[in-house]
Amino acid sequence: MNAIVQSLPELPLSKRLKSGTTRDHDTVDNLVMSSRPFESHERYAYFLNLQHRFHGAINWLYADEELNRLLPGLQELPRFDAVCADLTDLGLSVPAEPQPIRPASPYAALGWLYCAEGSNLGAAFLFKQTQKIGLDSEKGARHLAAHPDGRGLHWRQFVALLDGLALSDAQRDEAIQGAVEAFDFYRSALREIFPAN
Repeated sequence: MNAIVQSLPELPLSKRLKSGTTRDHDTVDNLVMSSRPFESHERYAYFLNLQHRFHGAINWLYADEELNRLLPGLQELPRFDAVCADLTDLGLSVPAEPQPIRPASPYAALGWLYCAEGSNLGAAFLFKQTQKIGLDSEKGARHLAAHPDGRGLHWRQFVALLDGLALSDAQRDEAIQGAVEAFDFYRSALREIFPAN
């Protein structure tokens, strides 16, 4: 037992983030699918507004100088503009940019970014669902399309950057807390945006 406890701090940051947020991830995933976002264009519009709120709230993180020092190339990854384009594709009004979230530290921000970039890996299934309602990477589902390098390679590159950071245990804990807060934010926004039925 002691050996297991002592080995936990040695886990790569990505593994610690995954183990620390598994329940949060699963509840959000189940909540999204139970909201039937790909049943019709009308319900997909709610999903786009949800994505707009989340990606808009974290959009500034991708341009942050310190975060780009920690994660080189971060500024090339935001999907907020693609979400806005998807809304326009469907003839929907683009809401004002959401109030930006303010993570407690750059390390907490890493947790938010882990959630955002991880969602792109899982978006392969969602992207396929959009095709059933006539949408694709050029209309309505741009933000769910694969990274030009491919989903798997892009995610592995992002994880390698995370795992290569020399962080203290306290900073790693801040990252996990940031990821939990990101899932909480998304879950709360979903419940607010989607109709109850």
